[in-house]
Amino acid sequence: MKVLVTGGAGFVGSHVVDALLDGGADVRVLDRSAAEWLDENAELVQGDIRDAAVVRDAVEGVDAVCHQAAKVGLGVDFRDATDYVSHNDTGTAVLLDALWRRRFTGRFVLASSMVVYGDGRSRCPAHGHVVPPPRRAEDLGAGHFEARCPVSGCGASVAWEPVAEDAATDPRNVYAATKLHQEHLCQAWGRETSATVVALRYHNVYGPRMPRDTPYAGVASIFRSALAAGRAPQVFEDGGQTRDFVHVRDVARANVLALTSDGVEPGAYNVASGTPRTVGDIASALAAAGGPGGPKPEVTGQWRLGDVRHIVACPRKAAEGLGFVAAVPFDEGMAEFGSERSAALAVR
Repeated sequence: MKVLVTGGAGFVGSHVVDALLDGGADVRVLDRSAAEWLDENAELVQGDIRDAAVVRDAVEGVDAVCHQAAKVGLGVDFRDATDYVSHNDTGTAVLLDALWRRRFTGRFVLASSMVVYGDGRSRCPAHGHVVPPPRRAEDLGAGHFEARCPVSGCGASVAWEPVAEDAATDPRNVYAATKLHQEHLCQAWGRETSATVVALRYHNVYGPRMPRDTPYAGVASIFRSALAAGRAPQVFEDGGQTRDFVHVRDVARANVLALTSDGVEPGAYNVASGTPRTVGDIASALAAAGGPGGPKPEVTGQWRLGDVRHIVACPRKAAEGLGFVAAVPFDEGMAEFGSERSAALAVR
């Protein structure tokens, strides 16, 4: 089996490459650069996902495609919109066009994201399941961080519930909008070609090779970079934002299952641990991994309008449909990531 992994020299993509090679697959990587940790047994096609000629060469002769290439993270501000649309939407369209021209009908796995859900599922104590509107700047500025019930005259704080794949999508920022559009493009292509399209909605991925010192990295990486520089992690809001953190090796294994398992149904699957943690928990765990005497997290009350308060996954569909259950324990994964050992693991 020959698998094309776009973005295969990146954070998640390189771990997918390792897992595929370990399983005996032939792997071709399409990436703009060749990271030092990219396994030499993978064939590298160096180029941009938006370059039609490069992509046409990359898809030739492959049996399956794992599409990891993307611009990720919330970003800085709306000035990033053009880059997000160019890399994520246009890049995906160029890839799908090349596959369509090749009459490819194999398995196609897309790296999607939990950001497509917005604030996910919420429950009001008076009105049951509700879909809260985006949080207002005036509430955030006043330190009221919980989403509110949308029912007229209520406005009570709502509690989170696990979000399943059939929940309504509600992207709240540019990155989220492009990830949902990637799913729609792939679904449209899949209907025309009868190919099996699987969208893996990653929750908060962390682990070795995670980008550092960039506003486009995840919160775990931002905290890790601060601690490595001797600075206290700056925890936004009150630290009570709830997420599902899943180790990158688990995410790689989910991709391999989606690519290779028999009888996989097309559609979206949450890739998550099933164990929610707060952002404050993450900062404390990483600070503890550095040993006593290091800087402690600081809760700042700062906020970003595009952030959601809570997003926690229901992992049942991935367990039943892919056979995927996360295996790396939170404490073990965070201790590895927060220690010097994590930095050593970044270079194979």
